[in-house]
This record gives sequence, structure tokens and C-alpha cells, in this order.
Amino acid sequence: MPVQKVNDSSDLDAKVPSHLQRTSITSLTMTSEPSHRCVKTQEDPLQRTAEHTSINVIFFGTLAKDFSQSARQGDVVLLADFTIKKSPSFLRDKLHPCQLEMDGKDDFVYVSVICLHFKILSIAKYTYVPLNDLKPRTVVNVYGVVTFFKQPFPSKGSDYCSTLKITDQSDVKVGCNIFSKKLEDHPILFRVGDIIRLHRFKTDVFRDSMSLLNTFGWSTVTFDGTTDSPVVPRTSSKSFHFGESDIRTVQELRQWAANQSWISNDLKVSLSMVKPGMYFDLTCQLLAKAVMDSRCILLKVWDGTKCQHPLLNVAVASDALEGESTVVKDRMNLTANVLVYDNHLEVARELKPGTFLQFYNLHALLQRAPDQQPDQSEHLSFHLHGGTSYGRGLRSLPAESPALQSLKSVLEKHVDLVEYDEVNDGTLLEIWYTPPEAVGWWRLFWFPISVQFFLSMRTCEHNTRRLTLARVKRSTPPLSCHVRARVKKYKPQQLYQCLKLFCSNCKTMEDVPDDSAVAKVFRESAKDSQPCDEQWAATSSASSREPGRTISMHISRDMVGESTHMQLIFIEGTTLDEICVLSRDYKNLVPVRSVNSRMTLMDLTAPFLFSGDKRYYGCKKCSLNTFQNPVFTGVETWDEQAVAKALGVQLMQYRLLIQFELEDQTDTLEALLWENTERFFHVSAVDASGSQDLQDKIQTIMDTIQPPDSSLEERPWLDLCLSVYSVKDDDRNKVCYQITNTEIKEE
Repeated sequence: MPVQKVNDSSDLDAKVPSHLQRTSITSLTMTSEPSHRCVKTQEDPLQRTAEHTSINVIFFGTLAKDFSQSARQGDVVLLADFTIKKSPSFLRDKLHPCQLEMDGKDDFVYVSVICLHFKILSIAKYTYVPLNDLKPRTVVNVYGVVTFFKQPFPSKGSDYCSTLKITDQSDVKVGCNIFSKKLEDHPILFRVGDIIRLHRFKTDVFRDSMSLLNTFGWSTVTFDGTTDSPVVPRTSSKSFHFGESDIRTVQELRQWAANQSWISNDLKVSLSMVKPGMYFDLTCQLLAKAVMDSRCILLKVWDGTKCQHPLLNVAVASDALEGESTVVKDRMNLTANVLVYDNHLEVARELKPGTFLQFYNLHALLQRAPDQQPDQSEHLSFHLHGGTSYGRGLRSLPAESPALQSLKSVLEKHVDLVEYDEVNDGTLLEIWYTPPEAVGWWRLFWFPISVQFFLSMRTCEHNTRRLTLARVKRSTPPLSCHVRARVKKYKPQQLYQCLKLFCSNCKTMEDVPDDSAVAKVFRESAKDSQPCDEQWAATSSASSREPGRTISMHISRDMVGESTHMQLIFIEGTTLDEICVLSRDYKNLVPVRSVNSRMTLMDLTAPFLFSGDKRYYGCKKCSLNTFQNPVFTGVETWDEQAVAKALGVQLMQYRLLIQFELEDQTDTLEALLWENTERFFHVSAVDASGSQDLQDKIQTIMDTIQPPDSSLEERPWLDLCLSVYSVKDDDRNKVCYQITNTEIKEE
């Protein structure tokens, strides 16, 4: 076995074969000969006392499995016969510029287990860092008051993700992301103002703000934020440190938070306060529930208060309802019918009648039932839309929660309400009877809401009747028409591939180059690079971390003295990672290379301009790619258009391209979403190229149009405007279809 345990760290030295030489982490370099060396170190992400004393070690194959089962944080390890490689994460994690790789063939590892007794743990001392003192890329322990949070939701991987923001007496707000496969490991948060303790979280800077991410050995403990409530820790962990100092810290944070305006502006309201159009948080009790279909569950809840508006009663067969009868409460306008959709169904299915609930970002809407006349007043309905925006979600509350004290006292006033088991004929007709012509009415009526608060809406002005897909395919182009169809499938399935580069001059369309291709262009341009010598430019140079490579920055002499946001900076000799880091602080960076001491653009496989998170590309066919007599004066604002013009580059536009296969009862048809894509998604393609949030928005909409693992019958109908036209293809006319004048309506 390549991993062996020893009882004491002093025994490790005896295990070192005589032909091996002991070396330190700080003395390791790329030129070190690893075959006759060994390293003794300790697993501890908090210990960084000197530069380059910590190094990344990568284990492969069975060695990785053996090590994960044998070692834990704090153990001392001896590594031998490793391979030394350049660390690709050096610029980000600020650890050693090298990393050690062990594949298990000739390598071996000795682990000295450090025994920790309970007595030692019980008196452990933790140091907590104020949020305004956080430094990037360190592992810290912090306390904070929760100002925003989302309930755990599935990430794109195998973990659940919790997102929250915290603050403390420094008034600095810090974002935090927690990833864990187990839901029970996530923090137990009920409302804004709760207190949270985070142990062993790594700091980093994201979008110019400090953020926290759980790392090895992490843990969380939460507390109710109410000033006078007992300090009771909430955690799923069976063993954790908690002492008098923690109680004092929680009480101090409670007192401070109680005087903050954002606490008093809490969105939690009672049903008696709800107005149409509101998004609000609701604490209530579940009376009954019913599964409407695979994408919607009805929850009948109350909080003991009477809503000022008539409440909509959703008709459900009595045998489909789980829980007590709500007839009396319905008549008294005490029952709220909440329709829960999409990703919240997993929680809703597990709820039992009688459970106390907390809704977050619940939406109140005025709507009519299908059998209502236009002159009749609308009723108030409640919807928990899909997604997690604005913290949207729901969770059960423990019966002993301090937040339920006021709710329970209100509910006790209605203890005399009796729900009769026997109901008369009038009640049956009023509540349970659904006329034959209204079968399935709620599906049609709630369709726009059940697809997560998105609605497919035509924006065209022409008034044509709707056609079936079979009729559309028989029609003669050109034609504009309306159709109603479902999405059978779409491509590309990997939505990042739908982002394209389009040249409006030569009509060329290309995929956006991946980072590996761009990084290769930068590496080749940086080889033996000598600084350019241009009379119009002021130049400054600095040595890079790699021997023989110089990084140079050039700026027009006309721009010297202007703010960095007004400058156009030409940079030479960098890697892709380095220019991405620099672009956070400089608005317009143009990567260049030197040819015979003259400045020229890099191969246009790489972006010709970096601006913050965005990258701009030029067309290889149409760009002049020249610096002859550049003119940098008379430009008020340097945007991508102005930069491209000054450099002789034909700017390529970002476009989104998706192909749908549509289907209705009559036929299938393939249609492109191309010229109308940005309007359809309410997303700019160039903004989406540099924003993960906007890319996630597009993915969420597509998951709504075609929910994962859904059958065609479960997918929503879309109202679309289609353009039918013909194009030349090998001297033949080919009929094409494109979705136009259609958008997803956002409430």
C-alpha cells in the first residue's frame, strides 16, 4: 500500500530511505531533482506564516483514494518520489509556484495521525475576523447577521448550494456560497436577521467585493436573531464548540442588528396586509395539500388573519386533498390557496398537514376563474414561482421556533372553528363540483404562471389567425404566421455553444474560441518578446515571474495623465490569465506583439480588446490589422466600436443562435431563434458573454420551456410568431423557419 500510517511524527524520519535527501517546501523549484528528495509537511489550510510555505499536492489513481481514507486535517505527512510541475493556480491562490504530483507508481506517503481528545476540543479557542478586516485568499472564522439568503438549491454539479449575505458591526456586507451534497449540512436559516457562525471559510474577491466559500473542515451554526430569545445553536452537527464567548457575540450582534433599518423593513407580512401585486414573506400553517400535476402542488394555508380581498378558491376533488377540510375557513376568507411550481416541488411533497411554514418571495395576483364574467370582481391568488431569485423558496419551521409565538397566539383565537365532516348539497355544489366543460380549467388558466413567471408573448402588429404546423409546412414563402407548439428538443444542448461571433460585413459566423486556443496564442506571442518601440507611445516594462519574459504596457502620449477609464492601454508579453486579472482594473486593454520592434495586433483568434469581463473579437477576413499612423485624439469615450475603428479591426458581434424542433398535434417543424434571440430572452448577447448570471438566466428559461426529464405532454405550450422564407442552397430553394416578434414576458 503506497500510503502507510505511523504512530508519531518522530517516526517519520526513521522511515526515510537512506538514499533520499530531506528538503523543505520553500526550496523546491522547477529545476529541483525530485527522484532523490522527500518532503515532510502538515495538512493545515490555516497555516501560512511565510511566503511559499504551502504547496498544492495532486494525488492520482489508487493513491488518491488511499490518501483520502488515511489522512485528515492536521496530520503530518512525508512525501517521496514526487513529480514537480508548474502550478496553474499560483496567481489565484498565492501558494507555491510549483505543485507536487503523485501517481502511485513509485511514490509513497507516510501519514502520522495526530490524536485529538475531546477535552482538547472542548477548550479550543477560535479567532473570529471582523468582516472589514478580511483579506483575500485566507481561511477564516467569522460571525455575521444574515441580510439575504436562499434556501439550498441543486447546483449544476452534484451538490446543493446555499447563497447568503452577511454583515456585522463594521457595516460591511459579504457574500457567501456553501456547497454540500447533504441538505442537512447547510445552515438552518429562517429569516433575515438570523445570526450565523462560519468556521474555516476561504475568502476571495468576486466582482470587486469580498466573498466567502466553504473549504475543508467547514462548519456552520445559526441562531435566532430575536433580541430576547434564548441563545440556542441550530446545527445538524453532533459535536461543535460553543461557549460563553459565543453567547456574548450573538447577543452583541442581536443588539446591533435590532437598531438597523434593514431589519425593520422585513418583507414578512400577514394575509390581512397583502395587496395585489405584492411579493412578500409569509409565516403560516399548512391545512391541506393536493397534487395538481407533475409541475404544480396546491398548498392550502392560513395565518389566522382575514385578507382584505376575496381569495380565489382552486377547485380540487375531495379525494385528492390530503389533510383537513377547509370549507368553513374558505367561507370566512381565511384560507390562502398557494400554487407551488418547479424546483420547490421537492420540499412541498414532503410537507405534512399541520406543519408550520415559511414562504419567501410569495407573489399575490388578482385573477378570474374561467367561469367568471368580465364584470365580476377578480380574486386574489398566490403563487410560489420557480427559481431562486430574490431568495424565493419555502421551508418548514420547528414548532418551538420563537418566530411562531405570535402566529400561534392568533391561531388559538380560532380554536372554536369546526370543520364539519358532513356538508350539504349547496356546499358540494359551491366547493367541490366542477362542471364537465371546465375539466382541466386550472391547467389552461394557470399556464402562464406554472412556467415559472415566464410567458411567451407575441409582439407583432399583424393580425393573422393561428395555423397548425402541418399547414405552415404546406404554405408558400414568404409568410408570417402565428403558431402554438411545444418544444420537442433544441440544440445546442450545451447552451454556451449557442453564443456565436458574427461579422456584419462578410456575414461570417464562428464559434467563440475556447480559452485553451486563446491561451496558446498568448503563449506563442510572449516567446522571445521584445518591447515595441513606437514614437507615439509611452512605454513602461516589468519583469514577469518567468525568466526571460518581459511585460510591457504602452499608452498614447496624448492620453498620459487621463484616468484609467479614459485610457487605451496596449499590453505586450502577458499570458491570458494575467491580462484577465489586469482587465479588472483597466477598462480597455489591447493585447499586442512586437514584429521587428513595431507594434501589431496578435492573431485575431484572440480578442483584440479586453474590457472588464467582456472580450471583443475581430473578423480575420475583414480586419486591416495595422498600426500605421494611429490616431487616438478626438475620441470622447473609448468603447469597443471606437477601439475597433482606431485599430482597423472589423468588430464581430456576439449573437445567440438556437434551433428548436417544435411540435403540435399535426406535425413537427425546425425553427431558428436568431435575429430575435435577445428580445426573446431579454438578454444582450455581449452582456451574456461575460456574465454567469445572464447565462444562468437563459438556462433557466430553457429548463422552463423544456424541463429536464419531462415528457412532451408535460411541457408548456408556446405562442410564437413564425417567419417563413426561402434561401439558396446548392442552386436549390430551401424553405426555412425563424421565430420572430416573440419574447418571454417577465413579471
